[in-house]
Amino acid sequence: MSAPLLDLPATGPRFPADRSGVAILGAGTIAQSAHLPAYAQHDVGVTGVWSRDPSRTAGIRDRFPGVGRVYASADELLADPEVRFVDLATGPEGRLAWLERIVDAGKHVLAQKPLVATSEDLAALPAVLARADAAGVRVAVNQNGRWAPPWRLTTLLLRRGDLGEVVGVTHVLDKALPPLVGTPFDDVRHMLLTDYLLHWVDVTRTWLATAPEGHGEVVAVRAYDSRVPGQPAAAKNPWSATVELSTAGGATATLRIAGNAVASEPSCPFWVHGTTGTARGSVLLDSDRLSLDHGDGVVDLPLRGAWFVDGFAATMGELMCAVAEDCQPENSAADAARSVALVLAAAASADADGAPVRVGAR
Repeated sequence: MSAPLLDLPATGPRFPADRSGVAILGAGTIAQSAHLPAYAQHDVGVTGVWSRDPSRTAGIRDRFPGVGRVYASADELLADPEVRFVDLATGPEGRLAWLERIVDAGKHVLAQKPLVATSEDLAALPAVLARADAAGVRVAVNQNGRWAPPWRLTTLLLRRGDLGEVVGVTHVLDKALPPLVGTPFDDVRHMLLTDYLLHWVDVTRTWLATAPEGHGEVVAVRAYDSRVPGQPAAAKNPWSATVELSTAGGATATLRIAGNAVASEPSCPFWVHGTTGTARGSVLLDSDRLSLDHGDGVVDLPLRGAWFVDGFAATMGELMCAVAEDCQPENSAADAARSVALVLAAAASADADGAPVRVGAR
């Protein structure tokens, strides 16, 4: 059943009238495969880029004619008066130091996810964000998965009450893992829990948080990961991971990677069960879909856009709109830090053989 007459909220990126003045600090693989294509597609003005490795930016203006210049140094980028927004696309190591430099330069910043990767940096983050607030600088995080069309529409429908209060959320990754062996990602302990699943944890926390009166606050995390049959010996990280979230109001969520799944039609299906209805969908790999079921039939909802690259444009657009509207962005660093706390708790639980880790108080 289609849904042409439903009053559905828009899920795509939104921008203020002026979408200029972006500079990318750390123009590596993800910046060139997703950030720059997103900015080109959505007419975001890229003042320039910088990379610690000059070979990364060689020929970049030929590939992306919208890039104004290649900076000789990070200092030159931060000193440019035309730069209003810094897309901080480096890894999480040294993230707080970069944030402090950008804040001191008076630039708003969109930081790559994960915002931070250690409990020590997470504990130090509030002081950096207070420094940004004092300087009138907005800090957002590139949690681009929030704007994957099926996930984004689910979020907006939950916020307006279309499913009632969330009872449970389930995600299954029915797809092969990306190449990990020999990559820097494989050197990260509990990589699936702390990095790969962060988008899934983040959007799930966002859905649970739509519950009233703090009922959606995640208060406990249980997680475990394990090596699986067929996993090569050279792989340092386990290829199976499960995360379970429990909330103050009793709602729960489960996120599951069974292993390196063999699938002719790979997908990432999800279910959101609410007190008045159920949303069923999938993201990635041309599997995007979303339907609503209120017990009297299933309605297939139309979707527009794609996670890659609209989600990357949307995170910057949200930051720009927050600056123009003088408010905090939906993907603020303070909000994204709550998701980081959950994945760090998941790693701690895995280290404790799956024992629950408390992250809040009832």
